[in-house]
Amino acid sequence: MERQTPDAGAPETEQFDETVDLLVVGAGAGGMTAALSGAIAGLSVLLCEKTDMVGGTTATSGGTTWVPGSQLSRDIGVPDSAEDAARFLQHVVGNRGGDELRAAFLASGPAAIDDLQKNSEVLFAASAAHPDYLDGPGAAFGGRALAPVEFDGSRLGADFVRVRPPRDVFMGLGGMMVGRAELTALLNPLASVANLKTTLRMVLGHARARLGNRRGTRLLMGNALVGRLYYSLRQRNVPVWFDSPIADFVRDGDRVIGAVITTPTGPRRVRARRGVVLATGGIGWSESLRGRLFPQEISKLSQSPRANTGDGISLATERLAAGLDDGCDSPALWMPCSLLPNGTDTPSIWPHILLDRAKPGLIAVGRDGRRFVNESDSYHDFCSGMVRAGLSEAWLVVDDSFIRRYGLGLVLPGGRGLGRLLRKGYLKSATTIPALAAAIGVDGAALAEEVAANNRFAGTGVDADFGRGTSVMNRFNGDPDAGTKNPCIGPIGAGPYYALRVVPMDLAGSGGLRIDANAGVLDAEGQRIEGLYACGNDASSIFRGTYPGPGTTIGPAMVFGWRAARHAASVAQAAA
Repeated sequence: MERQTPDAGAPETEQFDETVDLLVVGAGAGGMTAALSGAIAGLSVLLCEKTDMVGGTTATSGGTTWVPGSQLSRDIGVPDSAEDAARFLQHVVGNRGGDELRAAFLASGPAAIDDLQKNSEVLFAASAAHPDYLDGPGAAFGGRALAPVEFDGSRLGADFVRVRPPRDVFMGLGGMMVGRAELTALLNPLASVANLKTTLRMVLGHARARLGNRRGTRLLMGNALVGRLYYSLRQRNVPVWFDSPIADFVRDGDRVIGAVITTPTGPRRVRARRGVVLATGGIGWSESLRGRLFPQEISKLSQSPRANTGDGISLATERLAAGLDDGCDSPALWMPCSLLPNGTDTPSIWPHILLDRAKPGLIAVGRDGRRFVNESDSYHDFCSGMVRAGLSEAWLVVDDSFIRRYGLGLVLPGGRGLGRLLRKGYLKSATTIPALAAAIGVDGAALAEEVAANNRFAGTGVDADFGRGTSVMNRFNGDPDAGTKNPCIGPIGAGPYYALRVVPMDLAGSGGLRIDANAGVLDAEGQRIEGLYACGNDASSIFRGTYPGPGTTIGPAMVFGWRAARHAASVAQAAA
């Protein structure tokens, strides 16, 4: 990277502080993949990040990456194919559009993963049992969901502080990450020798890591993916400018040839010979974009970092007349979350992914006391049910035996933390169903009827209202050891009873900039804006507001980041 006057073809009056082949704006999974893939392809790359940490929303996510047909699926004996995935997506997405983008995703997904695995430290393992979220032709029980391999953050040295930490509610003992499979051992260390060994290994390893770090260096889930991407960028000496948001584009006619970056030392003009990639995090907290696209009943809170304020989308639409897609069925992908006030502007957030909603003995009701959805469906489909019902909030209702067996939100199995969280008002309790209804302000007679109906369904194993427990994913996330006829339906028995308020929150964008198959940004007329790419949440979802399976945000973010870099590299080769 060097200070240069513009290349031939750039406006003669323009002066640039830096010149690179590829400028990437935003250091989440999509942006870092684009930067890393560009470096692998031989391009000179600059990555600019608005905050002082990499990771974006990916850092606080589960990190699962949905890529059908990979070699990793065959390696574990669960072969998958792009053809099966295409049939599945045709069933899920139907005639909502975006066929060309999904075809490009399926065609290049395996190659993108192979490229990263071969040429970087970005490593995945396919899950043999992690089903797609919907049934249908071509749906898979396993193989498509790729989990990032655990990463030792100490390998980053002093730069470990640059990795955005997970949510505080997902860490224990001052910053120790815990895997789903380890939770039972950690909560019951004396139940068996194996549990004790697991607990000692984790706690002692964490204690050693804390000697020189503010949190544990054993990274899992989305944090592991972020750590691996950042470490790989460092290995290839890709410069990262922190605290450096994009302020404007530099153009030569209709072509984007660079950008103005606001840095801690002032604005810098960066020439990008082969393109600018926008990966700034999508709609996020942008009041204008949320007001324009989101349903009124959706929470004003977002799961994305506070710094995600729609910069890339807003700048491209306002300055370049880029096309803005509303996401078709939904402008965002939703997750029901419970909130615990913590004395800051943003409460502690617990996303209700699968640990409680899918289990037998829980129902969800709206303000009228009535159920409104299959509680065991995916988080996005659960919240889509809330949106259809016009609900800004819902209540998860359980009895005491449920909360002792499974926990509920921040209440851990065994009822750990129950008393403290009741005192904080995180959840409500009562000795009878009518009293619970009064405590949460819903119709008591309706709630009693729903509890009675649930108990009848538990007796037959059939949810006559919403079909709970009929899909593969429902049953996979239920409890086959509960002794119920349906692993997702169980009786709500003796009190005391508990209710926990959840609100729909966006975990990622579905609406965003219109792109072509190479992640090239399109204008409102569908014409390519030369020199500009978008990936991650800055680009509209290729699934058109549906949510097919685990990791269907990170998968396309990385694949289209890879495609953008490969396309920019092919442009560079053609120009050579």
